[in-house]
Amino acid sequence: MTMPVDQLPQIETGLFFDGEPCGAEDVLRVVDPADGESVVGYAAAATAEQASAAVAAADRAFPGWAARSPRERAELLTAALAPLETDRAATAGVLTRENGKIRMESVIDSVVFEHRCRLAVELAGEVEQTTQLAAPPYRTEVAYRPLGAVTIIVPFNWPLAILGASLPQALLAGNTVVVKPPPTAPLATVRTVELVARALPPGVLNVVTGTDAEIGPALIADDRVKKVCFTGSPAGGKRIMAMAAGSLTRVALELGGNDPALVLADADLGPEAMRSLFGGIFDSTGQICMAVKRLYVHRSRYDEVVEGLTGLLSNVVIGHGLAENATMGPLHSPRQKEYVRELVAQARASGAEVREFGTVADGTELERGNFLLPSLVLDPSHDTRVVVEEQFGPTVPILPFDDEDEAVARANDTWAGLASSVWTADPDRAAAVASRLRSGYTFVNAHGAAHLDERAPFGGFDHSGMGREMGIEGIREFMDTHAISFPA
Repeated sequence: MTMPVDQLPQIETGLFFDGEPCGAEDVLRVVDPADGESVVGYAAAATAEQASAAVAAADRAFPGWAARSPRERAELLTAALAPLETDRAATAGVLTRENGKIRMESVIDSVVFEHRCRLAVELAGEVEQTTQLAAPPYRTEVAYRPLGAVTIIVPFNWPLAILGASLPQALLAGNTVVVKPPPTAPLATVRTVELVARALPPGVLNVVTGTDAEIGPALIADDRVKKVCFTGSPAGGKRIMAMAAGSLTRVALELGGNDPALVLADADLGPEAMRSLFGGIFDSTGQICMAVKRLYVHRSRYDEVVEGLTGLLSNVVIGHGLAENATMGPLHSPRQKEYVRELVAQARASGAEVREFGTVADGTELERGNFLLPSLVLDPSHDTRVVVEEQFGPTVPILPFDDEDEAVARANDTWAGLASSVWTADPDRAAAVASRLRSGYTFVNAHGAAHLDERAPFGGFDHSGMGREMGIEGIREFMDTHAISFPA
């Protein structure tokens, strides 16, 4: 950070739909979560009419885009990614200032968006594959068709990477898209989407910012919107479903998680494994849907895990995400800071030991911004809120177990089912335990977004969502199945 935060240039973004930039009479004020005061910039606050115009543009563009072959669409999308590398450093700086996470993570966010787009276009040859059912009694062809105009709503924490899990799949399948960035951190997403959209035919890709109350209904309940993809909380998912019900718009929901990690008695807990476990818990200040939220450790390895995490947490430097020595930034919002603080306080009051860690970078005022010291909550009761609820912050409960069946039962005793992990030196044992865990994705000897196989589908069970992203399954989610039968 070469100059004080309040002296950095402010960023302004507009709307972009039907191939043209557009302003708005009102704006969203974007504030730096590191101090809660410095204005990062302003994003256009669209009216409901402007959001509807973006949907109309996507609807008009759909027939022409769908008529192109998947390979043509892949070529156009690949070419549209060209400006991203040049803009990456600037976009990462903006994202850190509006989101709060450290700059390295913001760079990764942008890189992952582009990487996921390139992975998706490699599947172009599979998009129009059909299944032939031989006669008798009929000769039937099963094919896939794009849906139409779709809306993609992304959250604040990893907006570009999360967008990369659905946007390229939607476009490659032949759909047109309206993107709604998060209102509290819209700037970097608008920059990125507009760069790509400018190189595509008008109306194929559009981006609209504004308040949920003003533009949400226009982007969700409009009969021209054929699908809504939403990443956020379970409560937000329920609101999206309710809004979409009137128009029978289909939804894909990637919601919260209460991810368990099971460290078995034979786990390798060397330095590399501990760094991986640490990252799976505390990356992005714990604000990742698939982060470890509950850590179950065999009693024989419990002290070892606590000591390993303690050593790593002791080196954490808390500060502004642009500060060169900062390794952990603030939480995104004051409300989330207070929520996590409340969970930790309740655990302490219930009798659990809480250990807090980290040093504070020069010039950082913990109480001024949304900063929290990272913490370990040791051996809390299984009904403690920090165990039952999703913290989405820099804390984790560590719970000992004696029996493997007990650990699996505890791991599955939750409202969520997004991700999980098993830590063991025995691959067969890992597979056996993983098969018993109710989650959409299970890691072995790793945990978190850094370890995803992005060729595979991703999504959750139960209240963690519905539908899948990435891979060919993610593309099929944006298509309808069409069967054509001929007499034998």
